[in-house]
Amino acid sequence: MELQAILMIVGAYLLGSVSTAIIVCRLMGLPDPREGGSGNPGATNVLRIGGEKGKKAAAITLFGDMLKGLVPVAVAQVLGFSPLVVVLVGFAAFIGHLYPLFFGFKGGKGVATMLGVMFGLSLPIGLAVAGTWLFVAKVLKISSLSALIATILAPIYIWFLSAQMDWVWVTALMTLILFWRHRGNIQRLLNGEESLIKVKSEDGQ
Repeated sequence: MELQAILMIVGAYLLGSVSTAIIVCRLMGLPDPREGGSGNPGATNVLRIGGEKGKKAAAITLFGDMLKGLVPVAVAQVLGFSPLVVVLVGFAAFIGHLYPLFFGFKGGKGVATMLGVMFGLSLPIGLAVAGTWLFVAKVLKISSLSALIATILAPIYIWFLSAQMDWVWVTALMTLILFWRHRGNIQRLLNGEESLIKVKSEDGQ
């Protein structure tokens, strides 16, 4: 692999390591998301602990986490890297969000960053995954379940919309990791204990 590609991948990991939730909460005077609610530094928990500022803080967090996946992938596309390098750049940003260098390797669950990666790979892919996420959240009112269904369908959408097998396999790996990160949510779903979405804007992780 060329040095430029390695630098892109490392840069994507470092960008992913910037925790939007923690920074937003600090700037807006909110509790550390790692110490309140579910303890997850993501948009849903920011909404949960944010009080009156929760909706705004969660929206900024969701947007920032998506950008961490979108921007490096889009840059890699523009610079003409191979499809494999492009998706590895996205994977690195995703891993950075989950295991951030700057925050003790304790990050979020990765749904929004993975969605940003999907948009970076292809607008139709991103819209398909986002549309699934929002539709399931609207119907079933369970944030974690909507995220799990959307991400498990992501490799299938890529198969039909791009036929880039490198993208399919790496996205499938991201999905497996994301399911591992959601193992607590999955157990609560199986036990019928997972909380419902109570605020319309609470569609993210």
